[in-house]
This record gives sequence, structure tokens and C-alpha cells, in this order.
Amino acid sequence: MSIVHPLDAASFPLSGSRLIEAAAGTGKTWTIAALYVRLVLGHKGETAFARELDPPEILVVTFTEAATRELRDRIRRRLSEAASAFEQPESAVDEFLTGLRAGYSAEELPGRARRLRMAAEWMDEAAVSTIHAWCRRVLAEHAFDSGSPFALKLETDHTELRDEAVRDWWRSFMLPLPAESVAEVRRWWAAPDVLAEALKDVLAHADRLPPADDPAATLSSALAERNRLLAALKAPWGAWVNELRVLFDEARAQGVSLRRDWYDGWLDALDAWQADAEIIDPGLSDSAFRRLSPEGVREAWKKKGEPPEHPAFAAIEALQPALAELPDARADVLRHAARWVAARFEAEKRRRAEIGFDDLLARLAAALEGLNGPQLAARIRAKYPVALIDEFQDTDPVQYRIFDAVYRVEAPADDCALVLIGDPKQAIYAFRGADIHTYLVARRACAERLYTLNRNHRSTLGMVDAANRVFAFADQQADGAFLFGAGADSSVPFSPADAKGREERFECAGLEVAPLTLWHLPAPEGKARRGDERALIAASCASTIRRLLADAQAGFRQGDNFTPLRPADIAVLVNTRSEAAIVREALSARGVRSVYLSGRDSVFASAQAMELQLWLEACAEPDEPRRVRSALATATLGLDWAALDALDRDERAWEETVLRFRTYREVWRRQGVLPMLRHLLHDYDVPARMLASDGGERVLTDLLHLAELLQQASQTLEGEHALIRHLASECQDAADGTSNEGRQIRLESDADLVQVVTVHKSKGLEYPLVFLPFGCSARDRDGKKLPVVWHDDEGRLKLSLVEYAPGRERAEHERRAEDVRKLYVALTRARHATWVGVAPFDTLKASALGHVLGEVDAAELPARLAELRGDCEHIAVALTPEPDHERLNEAAEGAQLQARTPVAAPREPWWIASYSALRTAGGTPDTPAEDVFREVLSEPAPEALQTKPAPGSVHAFPRGAAAGTFLHDLLEWAAREGFAAIAADTARLQAEVERRATPRGWAEWVAPLTGWLRSLITTPLPLPGGVACALAEPTTLSPELEFWLSAGRVDTRALDALVCQHTLDAAPRPALEPAQLSGMLKGFIDLVFEFDGRYYVIDYKSNWLGADETAYTPEAMRTAILEARYELQYVLYLFALHRQLRARLPGYDYDRHIGGAAYVFLRGIGAESRGVHVERPPRELIEALDALFSVREAA
Repeated sequence: MSIVHPLDAASFPLSGSRLIEAAAGTGKTWTIAALYVRLVLGHKGETAFARELDPPEILVVTFTEAATRELRDRIRRRLSEAASAFEQPESAVDEFLTGLRAGYSAEELPGRARRLRMAAEWMDEAAVSTIHAWCRRVLAEHAFDSGSPFALKLETDHTELRDEAVRDWWRSFMLPLPAESVAEVRRWWAAPDVLAEALKDVLAHADRLPPADDPAATLSSALAERNRLLAALKAPWGAWVNELRVLFDEARAQGVSLRRDWYDGWLDALDAWQADAEIIDPGLSDSAFRRLSPEGVREAWKKKGEPPEHPAFAAIEALQPALAELPDARADVLRHAARWVAARFEAEKRRRAEIGFDDLLARLAAALEGLNGPQLAARIRAKYPVALIDEFQDTDPVQYRIFDAVYRVEAPADDCALVLIGDPKQAIYAFRGADIHTYLVARRACAERLYTLNRNHRSTLGMVDAANRVFAFADQQADGAFLFGAGADSSVPFSPADAKGREERFECAGLEVAPLTLWHLPAPEGKARRGDERALIAASCASTIRRLLADAQAGFRQGDNFTPLRPADIAVLVNTRSEAAIVREALSARGVRSVYLSGRDSVFASAQAMELQLWLEACAEPDEPRRVRSALATATLGLDWAALDALDRDERAWEETVLRFRTYREVWRRQGVLPMLRHLLHDYDVPARMLASDGGERVLTDLLHLAELLQQASQTLEGEHALIRHLASECQDAADGTSNEGRQIRLESDADLVQVVTVHKSKGLEYPLVFLPFGCSARDRDGKKLPVVWHDDEGRLKLSLVEYAPGRERAEHERRAEDVRKLYVALTRARHATWVGVAPFDTLKASALGHVLGEVDAAELPARLAELRGDCEHIAVALTPEPDHERLNEAAEGAQLQARTPVAAPREPWWIASYSALRTAGGTPDTPAEDVFREVLSEPAPEALQTKPAPGSVHAFPRGAAAGTFLHDLLEWAAREGFAAIAADTARLQAEVERRATPRGWAEWVAPLTGWLRSLITTPLPLPGGVACALAEPTTLSPELEFWLSAGRVDTRALDALVCQHTLDAAPRPALEPAQLSGMLKGFIDLVFEFDGRYYVIDYKSNWLGADETAYTPEAMRTAILEARYELQYVLYLFALHRQLRARLPGYDYDRHIGGAAYVFLRGIGAESRGVHVERPPRELIEALDALFSVREAA
């Protein structure tokens, strides 16, 4: 029998092995820090360690990085407090430090204070770490003794390597199998990835599995035996089916209540089953099996005398059990795969010099148990003579083997100390490999060296008393409170906690609230649906929270001080994500904002990751309508059906949208994906809409998190599509359950919100008020989940790969025991009050509360809860409050904050503008294609058709920005390839037209466009000065010539006046918008060529002026030029060309070298005018522009 000692931190023995059981809220971390101070001091007394220790000599192990950081800071702070207490007696913060100080003389105090201060400053190098980090350090520092390679790469995610080993097994053992065996295997695992999922939980136990025969032999033997037994089962049914059909037909004729359509279907299924050797199960429903059994037949004949006798009735009753007992090689094949894959996986890791987190522990444990183990253990003890192991209830067998090998728990040496600190009542991490039975092994090893912390410093007296009452009531059950036996003989005994209490108290409407309230729903009429009950109790919980927050008198009183209740004072504990969603939806409906503190969910598994992939695909390929439409249809961008439909109908709006996505692509290429996504989000007003909507903050947080991760990934990836593939891969990994800490969903807000948190995540935390709405939840049993893991009476781990194995009941018992421990964690989180929903779910009996209450059904629930309450005045039992639908007045939550007004002086505007920007004050093109796109987009819409163009003519070719861009791109290609060469090779020209036109749905235009383009290239075009030249003639040309003009405070009105005065006979035209250009004027000239010593500017216009060539008169083209202000465009183009030639061409003279501008209306090539508008602005205009644009330069 174990002997338990109350712990006194000042006299706790610091030698040998000791186990401290620290109940919830009893100051475990405070105790660790106190023992650390004593070890650093090396203070006097029989219980002290043999010598004083430095921080690097004291090993402190906990189980998470966050806990490590917190523990290090707490120890550092405690050392500083101790140093101050030794320097100045009045600064001692508690009796512990006062007592320590009293043990030293006045002469010793300064030296002890200096040592404590030095230790506090030394904490950055202290041996405070996670178990994995410590094992890695030991393996690296003792490579010779541990047999570990000097250079090991720690790989955080070995999923792909594991899956590759599974695929290797599949190739090695499945491909050679005969067809029958392959079909059998595919019934269990359709592909290697399905097998990999089945092996995921089995591989950790592969070393415990017995060897298995080769799958081919195993399958062959099992199939042969199964076929033999199945044939014997089917043999009589060929005759029986016909006999039963006759029997049932005759019975119906005699008035027996039998439905022919039913029994015909059953008998047809049995007939097909017996006739086909490959069919294993006849596929009958449970109802069919029951009605064809002897009992079902008697029921059918009960009004018609004695039922008939037939051997088929007894056979059908025995058929299901017989089919279930047919030989099945699944477990043997799975065992072979697990052992083979585990070995291959380990070999590959060694070959690559890689190691995973679990490998760190396994390799150190193996080294300590190997030939050099004693020497390695001695070296570790010498470096870390004292080890303090926190959260020891979450240990596993491998971790315990390590510490036992180093410090010998059962028979420890006097020159070292191992202190294990934990609470078996809070062992709730079995899904991570934690094993409470390992803890119990250590507890037995420390049977006479057990200590307890049992004074609660967290909660009020009433809260502690209420929790004590619940588990004292549970301890009356046959298995005790925690299902490890009752009373003093229990391995996990329940001892009522003592309470220090709190000076503050919680009040609501001026009255104190019961520390523990048990809500129950009334017994349902008929069979209740779990979903309805969960929704109702969530609504009641949310309504209560809203009422508390709306109550100005709800808060915490300490003496005369009163602190109002805030949303962050409330935590709602749930078991699963689905429960969290139900609660948050109910809170949101009542205007109560909340935050979900999830576990390890990956942001790449969110809906926003899938939307983001669609956005990136659209930005990477903005000219692909399908991708852009998919992006626009995502929920986050917020376009409704009407807006999406309008884009399909309004060509101008659609082209503007495509232009916007082209701009995103350029931002992506120039600045990165993160700036691009920020542009996209703000253009579609996503932040404002999300922050104003329920759940929008979560969406926005995930989007920004994903954008940051993609920006990081883009540093090592080439191109947009590589990043899209990376995102798709990350989403797939997340769907497969693979993630790491950097990808875990972030907290969406640190604002004052109600916290919805899983019970697992809440462990170690505390909250003023706690709600546990789904107190009767229990995990559903999965009879097919493998492996089945349980422990025998000696605490040894057992497992089975057989569905519904005998150990499954034992495994279910252990599951329920852990749920009871989860209930203990939940009921010990609150400082002041807890509300628990006790709904009569169908899971009540299997739940933790079901164990506490004993065997109880829904009708008995109120009486049993009253029995639980007994005479405890700190527990209230009540019906679940009726939910309301009022919303919390958000205006009352806090005062409105006034934004500060910026006072910085505005900077002088500097921008990059284009010709189109001069007219529309729009953006700036970054590419020739975008420049064309903007220009075509701004063309005036044609008037309604008076006559239809001839089919197949260029006048019937589609109009709009997409068609205009297509024609410009085609001409650019021809120019770069050489107009003359293209004109001479009609087949090549037609192939290129076909390649470009077909994807756009213009296949019927290939031949007309080919002829049109060849005509355009070879037809002499009129030029200024009365000369003509075909595009195929010049040998010196430059397509899509980019230019930049510096502009210093250029007044657009002055620019407009000059152009209007000197072009097109000063004809009236639309005025430019007043503006000032400061920066750069940028553009792309479609074509510049030299002919007979003069340089000409050519610009292509796809404008549709009419249904045939007669519409392209000089007057019509002049009108189109004036309406669109194209003359401003060609003046600027010629001005840019003038400056270029002046800088580059020796002896340049405007009158001699500039030929002028020719604007080619592409659809008018067959007209008498050839669809060409020409003009050569006078030298006077160019020189005036030169002076206008040089003002800033001269300054």
C-alpha cells in the first residue's frame, strides 16, 4: 500500500526518486520554482541536496515549448524574488522565502543573494526544455556512447517518406498476387493511400506485433478455406429458394400476411448469392434476416395456425454469424504490412541521416539499454544530478524507460534526485501517446516516496466544495471515482481537495451565484434527436451568457471594489470542433462575439485556402474567363448572383474586371504575392465586410495567415504556377492530417471575447466563469477502428488488429475512464462558477457524467441529480433555462474610440501616367497588352446596327476589348516574325491564326482572318506626305516600342490647348480633364518604322465604324479620332519619337526625319481610304511640347 505524505516545499527531500501528485490548482509550478531555489542555494538540512547546483545542472522537463518558456520565466522570477528577500528582509513575498532566509547567518546572506541573482541571470542557459529537445541534445553530446550519427537532420514531418514505404510494400507484395487475391485486398484497401491511412495508428506499435507470413501464402490459404466454407453454406440454397417461393406463394393464397414484393426481393438476392461463388454476403437487410428467421415466420403465421417447418429458416438465422466467422486474412496482411513498412521506414531514415521526434526518444532509450547504456546513464547523471519532470501524468513507456535507466526510479542512488510531478486525475492525452498505466508503474516504484499537493489556490471555497461533492459521489460507484477501484485501494484515488479560497466573489443582479449549476432538459417525448438537444442546450448556454454580459450588476466584488464582468472572463468548454461550431453559432445569433481556441488544425484545411487557390489561378491567367469567373464566385469576394450575371451581360464591365486581374498579375510579378493579395482584398472591400460580419474575423485572419505563408514559400519557388502547385500540395497535406506549428490556425483576435476552447486545450488554464454545455457527450464507438489498444490487469499494453476484438470492451472502459478525467479537468478550471449541461443524450450512459450518476435513464435524471447535490449548498440543479433571441447591446460593451487625425504635410503627387490616364484619370499600363486593352476598352460603343455586316467579312468579326486585343497581338506577332516572311508563308500564317483563335471559340474565323491579315500586310497604306507603303516593305521597324517621358508639373489644360490648336484644323473636340502631371508619362507604340529616310508611327484601331467598307471614309475616321482624342495620342507618340531620335540619330531634324502618324482602322482595309487616317503635326507643336515638358527639368 502506498504511503502519501503532504508536501512542504521547504522540507521536501531533494535526493532519491520522489513522486508529487499535484491536484488541479494546487500550485504545481510554484512548487517546482521553490524546489529550484533550494537546489541553487544548496541550503542546509537533512533534506537538502548534497551540494549547491548551477542552473545548467538542474534538468527541468515539460511537454510543450510554450510550457517550457513559461516555466523558465517563472523560475527566473522566483530566483529574483529570493535574491531580493535575502538582500532586504522586508521584500520577502511569502513565508517560504522568509523561512529560507532564516536558515542563514547575517554574514552568509550577501553571498547567497549574489548566487541567487547570478542564477536568475543564468536562466537562458538553464536546462529547461521539452523531452524531445533534451533527448536531441543528449544524443548529439554523447554520440559515441549513444551510437548516434554526429550529423542528424530533424525532420518534423515524415508523412511522405512513410507513404513511400507503403507504396514500396504495395509494389513488392500486391502486384505479383493473382487476381482473386488482389480483389480480396482491394475490398479492404482500394489503393496504397488507403492502406497508409489504415497503418497510421498501427505503425507506432509495429514492434509489438508478432511476425506474419508472406501475404501471398496467407491470402491463398484464407481464400481457399473461405471458399470451401462458403460453398458449403450456399450448397442447399439453390433448392431452398424455389421451395420457399412456392411456400410463400401458397401461404399468401391462404391469407397469410406476406408481401410478395418483399419476399421476392429477398429470395432473388439469396438466389444470386448462391449462384455466384464470388459473392460473400447476400446483401439482405436486418429486417429481411429477422422476418426469414423461425421467430419472424411464427410472427407472420400467428393468425393462421402453425407455421411451416423448413431448414432454410434455421439456416438464415445462423447465416450472419457464419459469414462473420469466415476466414479473413485482413489482420495477418495488415500485420505483415505494418512490420515491413516500419522496418523500411526506419532503414530509409537511417540512410538519409534523418530523425523524427519520436525517434529521438526511441534511440536514446535504446542506447541506454544497450552495451554502453550504464556508461551513458552515468554521464547523464553527472551532468544533470537532479531532474524535475513536470506533467508526468502525460508520460509514455519510452519516456519512462529513459528516466528509469538514468535515475533508477525504484532503487535510486543518493547522489542524484528525480522528482516526478503530475496528477493522474488529469491524464487526458492518450491520443498523443500518453499512458496513465506508465504513470502507475512509477507510482508503485515510489510507493513510500509519494507526496501530495492538495490545497487549491485557484477557486473559491464553494467551487472546490462542489467539485469535491461530484467526485465523492462518483467514488461510491463500484469502480470508484476514476474507474481504477474505489476508496484507498484505488490506483487513482480521489482525495477531497482543501481550499484556500478567494477574497473576491462573483455576483449577478446583486446576488451570489451557485458555484456549480447542473442544467438538465426535461425527459423527451419519444426518442430524442441528439442534434436537437445539442442545439437547445447551446442556445440556453448562449442566452445565459448574453444575460450575464448585459447585467450591469454582474461582476466580481472584493471588499468595496467591484469589477464588471467582461466577455473574456467566460470560457465555454467543448469536446470537438462540431460542438464549438454549435456554441459559436448560438452566441453569434445573440450578438456575443467569441473566439475558438482550437488544437492543431492547419490553416491550409480552411475554406479560405481553397478560395485563395482560385484567386491565384485567376491572377496567374487573367485572360482565361473560366478561372476569373471561378474566383469571382467565391463567397469571400462577396459578389451576389445579380453582380455575377451582370458581368456576363455587360461586356465593358467584364473587360474592366479582366483588366483588374491583369493588374494583380503584374503586382504579383513585381512585388510578390502578399502585396497582390492585399490589393485584391481591398479592391473587393473584403476587410470591411468581414469585420462587420459574424465569423468574418476568422476568415480575414486565415486569409492573411495564408498570404504570409505563400509569400515565404515564394522566395524559393519560380513563377506563379509553382506557387499555385505549392498551395495545392499544402491543402492536400492538410486534408491528410499533416501539418506543423507554423501552419496551425492563429487566434483571430486578442480582443475582449468569450473563449470557446476544448477541454484538452483548457488544461493548465483557469477562467473566472466556465460553461460546459455538453456534459453528457461521449465519443461514439467505432467497432472498425484499428488497432484496438487496451491494458491487461498488470498494466501491460495489448493490441489487436481484428475488428470487434475481445479487448474492445476493455478499451471502451479505458476510454470512459479518460472521459471521467476530462470531466475532472473541466470542473476544476473555474475560479467562481461552472454551469454544466446534463442533457439526456443517447450517449448519457457511456459518458463521464453517466459514470458519476450511475445507471440512469432520462426519466430518472432529475432525481439522480438531486441525489448528487445532496446537502451541498454550493450545487444547484435546475431545468435548462428557456433560450431567448435577444442580442447583446454592443454599444454598451465599451466607449467608442476616436481615431487620431494625421497632421503630416501632404507630399507633392508623383505618378506614372499614360495617354488613357489623361482622358480618364485611370491607372497606368504595365505591358503593351494592357495598354491596348485600356485603349480598346475606352472606345465609344457603336450605335445600333442599321444593316448587318456580310457573314465572314471582317466587319462581322466580334467587337470589344477581347477581339481588339486579339487583333493587336496577332499583328505584334507578325511584326516580330517579319511582315514580309509571314506574307510569303500563308500556311504558317493560317496555323498561327488557328492556334490563337480556336481556344477563344473563333474557329470559323480562321480562314477569313488569314486572308484579311495577309491583305493588311501586303496592301500599300497611305502615309503623310502623299506616299504609300505596305507593312511588308520596311526593313527597319520596332513593334510595341515602349517610351517614358518625364513630366514636371505639366498642366493638362496647356497640353490640350496646344494639341487642339495645331491638329485637325483646330476642330472642336472633348476637352481633357484638368490635372497636373508630375512624374512619368508612359506608353507603347504599336509600330515604328523607317521608310525612305523618314520615321513613321503606326497605331492599329479595331474600332467598328460600320457594316461595310463604305463606313470608313476620311470624315468618319476623323470624327472617331476626335471623339476618342486619338490625335492627342499620336502627338505624344511623335513627341516621344522626336526626343528619342534627337538623342540617338546624328544630324537629326524634325522636318527631315519625322514622317508623321498613320492610324490604321483595321476593319477598313478594303475601303478606298484603306482605313488609314494620317497627319504630321507641325514642328511648332513639337517644340512647344518640348518646352512644356522641360519646365521641371530646367528648374
